[in-house]
Amino acid sequence: MIEGLPIRYVDRGQGTALVLLHGFVGSADYWERIVPLLEGHFRCIVPDLLGHGESEAPEGPYTIERMANGVADLLDALGIEQVVLLGHSMGGYTALSFAERYPTRLKAFGLVHSTPLPDDEAGRAKRDAVAERVLREGVRPFVEQFAPNWFAPDHAKRLRTELARVLEIGFGTKPQGAAGAALAMRDRPDRGQVIRSSSLPILLIAGSEDSIAPPAKAFAAENGHTVKRTIEGAGHMSLFEAPQELARQIASFVESL
Repeated sequence: MIEGLPIRYVDRGQGTALVLLHGFVGSADYWERIVPLLEGHFRCIVPDLLGHGESEAPEGPYTIERMANGVADLLDALGIEQVVLLGHSMGGYTALSFAERYPTRLKAFGLVHSTPLPDDEAGRAKRDAVAERVLREGVRPFVEQFAPNWFAPDHAKRLRTELARVLEIGFGTKPQGAAGAALAMRDRPDRGQVIRSSSLPILLIAGSEDSIAPPAKAFAAENGHTVKRTIEGAGHMSLFEAPQELARQIASFVESL
């Protein structure tokens, strides 16, 4: 229970605690191809964030800070003091907020297909439109339209099983949760300074074909302990497009700590 609300999470493996956060209209299932590759070495803790998957979707307002607080509450409930925290896309925004608010609880952190930069005005307007649309039409039309764009162009055509799985996960998002999360992303601040001022090791992973968070945005800030990796040929969804390579990069980073 987080904030008195039910939360679903996966907890598998032993060793260094590795928390993996999913992106918008995703769930813990976004990491279902990655966890089996990591659980033999690390304890993988993978929650459904507020409003997503099987976790509760309360009335708003939703904020990225509220999601970060939920992660801290989950760690408290599990009795875990320090973790390595990695976030995909929206999960990366949450990881940055967590690093800003709870730095002593981290051994390291990282962003996977994400960015410390805030939305520009056009991006903020798009978030408003998404929130309005999913409340009006439900989540399915939005996910059907945009999920193919999250893959590299050739992958969207070739990886049909993987795309179908992303669609299936997205369809399970509650409209109120999707709308609240869209507005939370709209209102997030620039958190480049969180990275630049951190003394922690940081992993930044980009996809060479990512049209959502291209390498220039993914690598917009760094510190003296930053590891930057580009997965060639991947779009925004290396979790499904290149799971073996993503898991290899994560394992290499965590084992180096």
